[in-house]
Amino acid sequence: MAARHLRNAGVKVKVFVVGSKSKLKRDPKINLNILQKMGQGIVWVKSVKDLKGIEKCGLIIDALFGIGLRSPVAGLYLKTIEYLNKTGIPILSVDVPSGFNMGIAVRPARTVTFVAVKKGMTSANCGKIVVKDIGIAARRLLKS
Repeated sequence: MAARHLRNAGVKVKVFVVGSKSKLKRDPKINLNILQKMGQGIVWVKSVKDLKGIEKCGLIIDALFGIGLRSPVAGLYLKTIEYLNKTGIPILSVDVPSGFNMGIAVRPARTVTFVAVKKGMTSANCGKIVVKDIGIAARRLLKS
């Protein structure tokens, strides 16, 4: 979704998708389809070699996983996170850094999280933390 909004604002974006389209959840798939209809090229990352060219970007937006990652990061995702961390490019993580509390994680300069800071989030593992409201009552979210 970020790529679509940035592109609509006139920002040149590159979109890298790790994994296959068939495994994308509903919302990411919808936004990806919209981007493709807008003429945005998509790089399907099947190996770390497919990330070549990301070094020319001024910012990486980290949104590798959606809500509910419950297993340690492995395979291509682990290699992707290692690669991103080595680029030296500032990373902005969405909600929590990909891989957060799962062995290896993205090391962002900044994390935009929603409603409230999540358990375990510190500036050491999330960079500067910015909390944004998305219309969910914090009390309700923190009880679940």
